[in-house]
Amino acid sequence: MKAQVLHQHGTVDDVALDPEFPDPQPGPGQVQFEVKACALNYHDIFTMRGMPGIKVPLPVIMGIDAAGVITALGEDVEGWSVGDRILVDPINRKTGKLFGEMENGGLAERAVVADHQLVALPDAVSFEQGAALPCAYGTAYRMMVSRGRVSAGEKVLILGASGGVGTCCVQLAKLAGAHVIAAASTQDKMDRLTAIGADEVINYTEAPFRDQIWDLHGKPRIAGGGGVDVIVNFTGGDTWVPALRSLSRHGRMLTCGATAGFDPKTDIRFIWTFEQSIIGSNGWEKEDIVALLDLVKCGELKPVVDMVYGLDETPAAIAALEGRRAFGKVIVTP
Repeated sequence: MKAQVLHQHGTVDDVALDPEFPDPQPGPGQVQFEVKACALNYHDIFTMRGMPGIKVPLPVIMGIDAAGVITALGEDVEGWSVGDRILVDPINRKTGKLFGEMENGGLAERAVVADHQLVALPDAVSFEQGAALPCAYGTAYRMMVSRGRVSAGEKVLILGASGGVGTCCVQLAKLAGAHVIAAASTQDKMDRLTAIGADEVINYTEAPFRDQIWDLHGKPRIAGGGGVDVIVNFTGGDTWVPALRSLSRHGRMLTCGATAGFDPKTDIRFIWTFEQSIIGSNGWEKEDIVALLDLVKCGELKPVVDMVYGLDETPAAIAALEGRRAFGKVIVTP
């Protein structure tokens, strides 16, 4: 089969198409499936570059999120049949291994996964929509709903709003009845964020987002008033302190990552003075994926798929993600 294989950590040049990679065979409790769509995530970039303290078995096929059709069953598999449409929960909850990192993933024509990682994909949900969900949308759902409990009437600022996690956060906050403020770097992205539900958009390249929040909603005051109720911040780095300064009294900072730096300077005086809460969210649960599928099936949530590439075009897809040119998700269709 064809597969895009990472042979060593480095750059996109270290990902190469192998036209004769061995077909994966399902063992006991596993299924083989034909990959119909694989969504890229920034975690794939981290895997490609190499992560301190994480030893990835190389060579490896990346691609955390995959949807497809079952083509073969291993022994002891029950409740599934050849031809079933499926979505993969990337985390093997029994071994702790991640599909597309510690085990071969979805950037191939076929893949193997444990049967307990399967989620039925409704006919009303396309393979591309399904593949967009687990990592990015699952992370957003757990952060916004399960952990953050965003509610109607709250003012919610979403940093990094134009990516996979961000576009889902915008929609989930809107579904909750919140007033959504989305931050982006270009007018095109701002216009597209408005189209998916943002009530206000700010360009953080034109002026510091903290200053823009103060202009729009007032400077936070210890006695109450000013600022925003919730900030979604999975960038970290230099955005951390300005975000704290943008939160209202009793405000909540939701974080699920640190793409711009994991050890930012923090002035903890703002946390105790304004009685702020910092709420961490790590990944997703399988039930989060099921809940997202229900929202997509009934039309309340629309996964934002911006770019679709063929398997042979995977390096270009990775480059688009790495260069932050995409609005929403980048999909590879083997």
